[in-house]
Amino acid sequence: MKKKQPSMLTRQVMLDGLKYILSGRLWLKNSHLPALNHVIPEDFTGLCVASNADPATDHYVLEQLQTLEVKRVRLDISNDEARPFQERFLRNLLSAGFSVTLHAVQPYEAAKNMRSSQAQAEWKQFIEELCQAYAGKIAALEIGNTVNRKKWAGYDMPGFMAAWQIAYDLARQYQIIVVGPNIQDFEPLYNISLLNTLGNERRLPDMHSNNLFVERVIEPELSDFRIFKYKWTRILKFNLIKKAKLLQKIGDDMGVPALVSPVAFWAIYRIKRCLPDGAQKQADYVGRYFTLLAASGALRHANWGAFICQREGLIDDGLKDSEYPALERVAYYKAADGECANYQRNPSFSAFKTVSHWLNGAQYLAPVSTGNGLEIHHLQQRGQAVHVAWTINGQCSLLDQIYSPHSLQQAQLFNRDGEPVQDVQMLTESPLYLVWQQPEQIVLRTTRPKLSGTIIHAHIAGQQYFPIEEGDWRGMILAENATQAQQMWQAWHPETLLPPAKSEALRHARNAIWPLPDPRDAAQQVTVKKPVRMYWHKTWLDRHKPSKAKRSWNGAMELLRRGVGTAMPLAYFEHANDPTLRRNFYISAYVPHEFAISKAFLAFRHGDSHFEGIAADTLYHAFARFCLHMHNSGIYFRDFSGGNILVQHEGDNLHFVLIDTARLQATATATMINKRLADLTRALHKLHWDGRKQFLQMYLGMTGRRLGWQFLWPFYLYDLKVWLKRTIGRKGMRNLLRHIKSRFA
Repeated sequence: MKKKQPSMLTRQVMLDGLKYILSGRLWLKNSHLPALNHVIPEDFTGLCVASNADPATDHYVLEQLQTLEVKRVRLDISNDEARPFQERFLRNLLSAGFSVTLHAVQPYEAAKNMRSSQAQAEWKQFIEELCQAYAGKIAALEIGNTVNRKKWAGYDMPGFMAAWQIAYDLARQYQIIVVGPNIQDFEPLYNISLLNTLGNERRLPDMHSNNLFVERVIEPELSDFRIFKYKWTRILKFNLIKKAKLLQKIGDDMGVPALVSPVAFWAIYRIKRCLPDGAQKQADYVGRYFTLLAASGALRHANWGAFICQREGLIDDGLKDSEYPALERVAYYKAADGECANYQRNPSFSAFKTVSHWLNGAQYLAPVSTGNGLEIHHLQQRGQAVHVAWTINGQCSLLDQIYSPHSLQQAQLFNRDGEPVQDVQMLTESPLYLVWQQPEQIVLRTTRPKLSGTIIHAHIAGQQYFPIEEGDWRGMILAENATQAQQMWQAWHPETLLPPAKSEALRHARNAIWPLPDPRDAAQQVTVKKPVRMYWHKTWLDRHKPSKAKRSWNGAMELLRRGVGTAMPLAYFEHANDPTLRRNFYISAYVPHEFAISKAFLAFRHGDSHFEGIAADTLYHAFARFCLHMHNSGIYFRDFSGGNILVQHEGDNLHFVLIDTARLQATATATMINKRLADLTRALHKLHWDGRKQFLQMYLGMTGRRLGWQFLWPFYLYDLKVWLKRTIGRKGMRNLLRHIKSRFA
């Protein structure tokens, strides 16, 4: 029987960590907020780099680094077959004048067997050869390799301590700065215990290293729900800034005040699980992540890595995800895979250059806004006043509601990629850099800037957003340019939009829905939706909510952002002083489709095996995949009835488009199972029980679950609810009165 390796989470690690925490030393007042008035190091941003056996790759990487104006890099090196080209690349980096942190990585099997004298001797020889060759040339030697991830590093605690002792003593002998121990993520028990143990042995590093990932939280600004789960997330506010400050405090308390983050990134494939624009979102996060780390004032420097990689790189290596190495690159960035001819810059390349340009060497003064979904950070750089500003995903904020008109006229604006821009009217999830020649040119309209409450999809190619404000009318138009937006506003001015008669409308009940010509293309139509009847209790309950039109726009935008099919939102308008809640309009593109899914479900209920040439099990499977994607993307639709689910049939492919989006709720994480079932009970209501079970087996199977009574129970309850509504509810009473009236007519 194979013997299990001892864990790194030893009894001593837990005791040391708990003692520190229970003594109150992990407490730091307002640690979730940026530090005021501090200098950001000149070489704050850095990159994890690698080359390969082809010498041409060295030259390619050096050229790209010079384009980025990077001063500091981190290079992994190991005593394996890659060492010759790793050392060749190291020499080229040093010759080009780069500050290099050399990260010595022990091969996995050697680290796993580090208690043996042979492994220790090989490690000692390797480190001594590095010290002899590069002492006085490299900036630092980093020891440790995601040591709290045993499946990556291979170490147990005694093995790691032996590796540290050997490498540390040699580095001290050659007077090389030591960085370590390279903890992965925010797991402070390891930081506390390892630094405490190293301090007792008088082998503390000069810089304390921890890979400050927030990738799994999705957005850089969000509090980490993995620490105390969702209930305590907002209360304890473990955001990126707080984690950086607490790790720095731990190091400071243990005698190592300098903190560095050797590597962190957002993998494009992981972003695309929730958001389709993976490369664009990665670029957004580059600017936001480094700005927040700089704002914390807690780090000496922070790196992005890997530089060239198909998943997380600023440069795509042109390979498929299946060609990713077995060992995560955060543990060992062995080589830049692929060939130079296939390398392509991701949008994050320019975003990294831009944020580095404005952060490195700047004076961080204070946040203008932070922690409320709107981030505005005030810097002083090269004698200029700079605001780095953005919103959290999907939100926006109007610039003229934050700054005075004169202040905006005096500002130079640069987008996320460093390009000068004009006529920008709002902040979005892509960072914007506002630059003034003198700080007195900055005049704020308010001391508490806020979000507009309007959701947008910031990465629709070729489209821009144009806020509407005329008299008491407010809203938003999506158009190619200002001229087109004005054309749409004139054609759809809300004072001229009147619902047609019931016979001419697509629907005319609580809401009137009717077609209009599209002013951009006379051959096309758009769909207009306006509330025409509000029950008295809804008028009272909804008086503090956004208008129906705005909620419909927001819901559709959330679907678009997450790659879920919906009618393209084009505009919404609402009256600012409307006690009736009926003076608002939502306009979307017309959706060509074959049928609503409720019609297919009714046909199957009546015994048909096909509908419109589509077999029942084919429709179930395609719809299950659509629902899974929607729910995994954080969408809880809440009005997921069959009539709101339109089906498009193109060849062998089925596509689903959602309409009536006003009730939708969206979160940054996947939808909980109870809400998923609430959606599905509505969607499948008109389907027979055998079809429901067949669909649920498919859907639950895709989530790794099996169909059980607990998943069927919500369907029985919903059927009962509908029956009660039709018999003794408002609809039932209305039908009864209609029946009585017809009897006595």
